[in-house]
Amino acid sequence: MSKKVITLGEIMLRLSTPDFKRFVQTDTFDITYGGGEANVAAALCNYGLNGTFVSKVPNNPIGQSAINHLRRYGVDTQFMVRGGDRLGIYFLETGASMRASQVIYDRAGASIAELDANELDFDAIFKDAVWFHTTGITPALSDQAAALTLAALKAAKERGVTTSIDLNFRKKLWTKEKAREVMTELCHFVDVCIGNEEDADLCLGFKATDTDVTKGELNLNGFKDVFQQMKAKFGFKFIASSLRESYSASDNGWSALVYDGIDFYHTKKYNVRIVDRVGSGDSFASGLIYGLVTGMPMNEAAEFGVAASALKHTIPGDLNHASLSEVKDLMMGDGSGRVQR
Repeated sequence: MSKKVITLGEIMLRLSTPDFKRFVQTDTFDITYGGGEANVAAALCNYGLNGTFVSKVPNNPIGQSAINHLRRYGVDTQFMVRGGDRLGIYFLETGASMRASQVIYDRAGASIAELDANELDFDAIFKDAVWFHTTGITPALSDQAAALTLAALKAAKERGVTTSIDLNFRKKLWTKEKAREVMTELCHFVDVCIGNEEDADLCLGFKATDTDVTKGELNLNGFKDVFQQMKAKFGFKFIASSLRESYSASDNGWSALVYDGIDFYHTKKYNVRIVDRVGSGDSFASGLIYGLVTGMPMNEAAEFGVAASALKHTIPGDLNHASLSEVKDLMMGDGSGRVQR
């Protein structure tokens, strides 16, 4: 039986402009569904694990469409709650060269924001589960969603399930002051903390020194100092950070750091040409989780996560459809992009 990983969060309707058009130009939108924790569940299913997604969607055809979208990729949706007023929406304008991508949210009042822990059967959800994952996006949606996230993390820990959180600060959802207050409480129930240098600063108040990703400059010693502070405060088993060096909206450097309290490891760096970068952090998180769940050493799990997320940059949509063999081939150095016949 495949290992069971639970994720909890919001799934949204994504409306993106086709062919790199601007919002003001387009007459049509491409439709798909996605969200941080849903993306992780789908990717884990793609690698052969049992990805189970927990959320709340409206009891109407749009909510059902979101569920159907996840089901087609093998995600277990049996614990989804139906109710509330609406499914959140986000609009995406994909940038190119020096023009940045833009995201506009229309998610206020979404069903997930009013999901109460009493609507979930944690005994059933966490039965046979080995891992629970969520992100800092979910508690940012509402005070009730923050309480739900805390209850879920506590329930997982009480049942001996390993927990992880991707900090994922979203300035359009809450302030750094509110984020630090809520995330500091949540992180006391987290085993594996994932996030980039900005997340660590805005969510938890830890700042890497002498680092400017917009100039392609990374001070790894600064990150090591931050990781050590985080380890000392929260006792995380693993701390990981994706590293994006933004040369333009089309070309980025991509690597990661991981720390277990003893060893500090920097992965191989990929220079990626971007088709769609949305969901790339989720792809790193899911790859790291897959590696750790299946018994890979820390450095190998990090390399798997970086390779998986490098491939995600080349795939349109929120979900990472790279196969297990494709990720492993890239880990082994096959990044030629030659046609496979």
